[in-house]
Amino acid sequence: MPSRHHTEGHRLARAGWLRAAVLGANDGIVSTASLILGVAAATGGKSEALIAGVAGLVAGAMSMAAGEYVSVNSQADAEKADIARERSELREQPEFELQELTEIYVARGLTPELARQVAQQLTAKNALEAHARDELGITDLAKARPAQAAMASATAFATGAALPLLVVLLAPMSVLAPWVAVASLLFLALLGWAGARAGGAKPLRPVVRVVFWGALAMAATSAIGAALGVAV
Repeated sequence: MPSRHHTEGHRLARAGWLRAAVLGANDGIVSTASLILGVAAATGGKSEALIAGVAGLVAGAMSMAAGEYVSVNSQADAEKADIARERSELREQPEFELQELTEIYVARGLTPELARQVAQQLTAKNALEAHARDELGITDLAKARPAQAAMASATAFATGAALPLLVVLLAPMSVLAPWVAVASLLFLALLGWAGARAGGAKPLRPVVRVVFWGALAMAATSAIGAALGVAV
């Protein structure tokens, strides 16, 4: 009987870019909308709010990209250092490393005899890969990808930030603040729903979470802007 190859699509493969994309878009919406509302409350001018929003988009996207690239690169450097150390240990202490792998499989539920056989076979096939996966927890799915994370963060931030800016362009100054606030909360709700769907989670909690913190941020900056506007 011919063998069948069963390929499963696991959502864990999306974890790296999905986290960066959701974080970037959320920050783009919240920070830009908050900045616009704060400036609008302080100055009462549409052009000032628009300029502040554009500046926030550019600065935020660059900051997100740089921060994500640096942080994920730190993870990648740690992974490379651990793999280099493991390679050296495999070369200098092969029997010790084989026993170490055996003990890992015993701890996971295999009998000592079977664990030894599994360790020997995996070592013969690719010892470094076996230790990276089962001792260090480094796999292709979870491997750090700095450039991918940086690009996803910057693109997502810019996309999120562009949404309240679009509202500023369309809204009359007399209703600019409520339009930006309501539209931004709707964008956040959609983002929470989309992120939950992409990750396979139920959407209610993510939606409530992003809307609550977004509303809090916008309320705080609006209050500060209004207070500063009065003071100035």
